[in-house]
Amino acid sequence: MVTIRLSRRGAKRAPFYQIVVTDSRARRDSGYIERIGFFNPVARGQETPLQIDLERVDHWLARGAATSDRVAQLVKQHRKQVAAAA
Repeated sequence: MVTIRLSRRGAKRAPFYQIVVTDSRARRDSGYIERIGFFNPVARGQETPLQIDLERVDHWLARGAATSDRVAQLVKQHRKQVAAAA
């Protein structure tokens, strides 16, 4: 099964996550099928804390991919931001 989940990058005490499409049996930071965004929980100033390609998320969800709980929250949050900006 295909899953949309977070893959950790960044240094110790400075987390940075990529939002990736991957095989659900793969390890957290192993290879992935496609990178569809990122999440920076410690963004400061003009840094972008969240960026997601919603078209690709919809593409993978239409093909049966599941999201992790945290990614589902982030996608919902990003959809609200996009709707408010439009």
